[in-house]
Amino acid sequence: MTTTEKTAPRYQGKRHRLDKPELLAPAGNLEKLKFAVHYGADAVYIGGQKYGLRSNADNFSFEEMKEGVEFANRYGAKVFVATNIYAHNEDVEGLEDYLRGLEDAGIAAIIAADPAIIETAQRAAPKLEVHLSTQQSTLNWQAVQFWKYEGLPRVVLARETSFKDIAEIKKHVDIEIEAFIHGAMCSSFSGRCVLSNHFTDRDSNRGGCSQSCRWKYDLFVDDMPLYPEEEDKFTMGSKDLCMIEYLPELIEVGVDSFKIEGRMKSIHYVATVVNVYRQAIDAYFADPEHFELKQEWIEEINKAANRPLNTGFFLDTPGSEDHIYEPEEKAAPYDFAGVVLDYNAKTGFATVQQRNHFKLGQEIEFVGPKGIFFKQTVTELTDAEGQSLDAARHPLQHIRIRTLKPVKPMDMMRKKVGNK
Repeated sequence: MTTTEKTAPRYQGKRHRLDKPELLAPAGNLEKLKFAVHYGADAVYIGGQKYGLRSNADNFSFEEMKEGVEFANRYGAKVFVATNIYAHNEDVEGLEDYLRGLEDAGIAAIIAADPAIIETAQRAAPKLEVHLSTQQSTLNWQAVQFWKYEGLPRVVLARETSFKDIAEIKKHVDIEIEAFIHGAMCSSFSGRCVLSNHFTDRDSNRGGCSQSCRWKYDLFVDDMPLYPEEEDKFTMGSKDLCMIEYLPELIEVGVDSFKIEGRMKSIHYVATVVNVYRQAIDAYFADPEHFELKQEWIEEINKAANRPLNTGFFLDTPGSEDHIYEPEEKAAPYDFAGVVLDYNAKTGFATVQQRNHFKLGQEIEFVGPKGIFFKQTVTELTDAEGQSLDAARHPLQHIRIRTLKPVKPMDMMRKKVGNK
């Protein structure tokens, strides 16, 4: 993560709140939900098979929602469902039945932007909390107050909201505030881009965004290409948001829910990012007067980073330095290699489900909840029947590997990129 010279209302070492903010993680499918909760999320947000803005994700059936809720409940966590499209007339039919289905599945809240969906939920499924989606682009306290008067207990602020804006909102309105603190940012004003609609006929605000801002483009001046054909093409993607360095400020300004973006991201990304923020939040509340940012947290974040990181709009309006105009090197030096399924204390072998190619002699590391991890070299490798292997080549194959220390189910195994 790159440091910034921008300024923020710096933490003064005084504790003003006793309640921990909620750590809210994305879950694109049931497996990701379980990893997010296992690695420390207080709540997860998912998509159903209708009315959400990630139509390409592995969205949940009602049966999967029930299983996810049961798993989350064992950890004391909650499950929210994004129903954040702006509905057209043809979307309204069946809405009441869908919302009642969410209620019956044990979903704690929906995240909605369209007033029609909000009103229908309040009337037809009253056990569901309704949280206002960031799609409403809420930036000021009077708008927040309006939604409180409409009966909403929580507002997810626009990603363009600053520390100063949040302080002003909390000063005037007693309501839960949710804010994105990590993940991808939009190049345009969040929720207002229609590039995808025009380029691909995929509606950004009905779940079909093709992320046109991440494409590569040729630049022309007077019908002449600005760069030679062999040069890298131009892109206009924004850097990703990361607020781990400003955790005390987020807590003290009054953010009630720390939201991580990424329902389309990998298990490794979700678990790693949740793991870091869980540790940081717990460390702050354990001893706020002596809280210090650990370098290992930043290193862990970078192992899961897809793009360069910055602080979004929290400190200042992003400038040209906060966007990506040319291809950048891969930020993460590690790849997700496997998931621990079991560990035999007598033999010292772990059973691992392979997720990426690895081999004998390669440097790997194991990571678990609360940041417990160790590094080692792969010295012994067999298949499930005990036959020796020189490499794990087959996706989802069950592999046995000798580990230097005990590991637990759902611990992750990573390999160092470029390690031979």
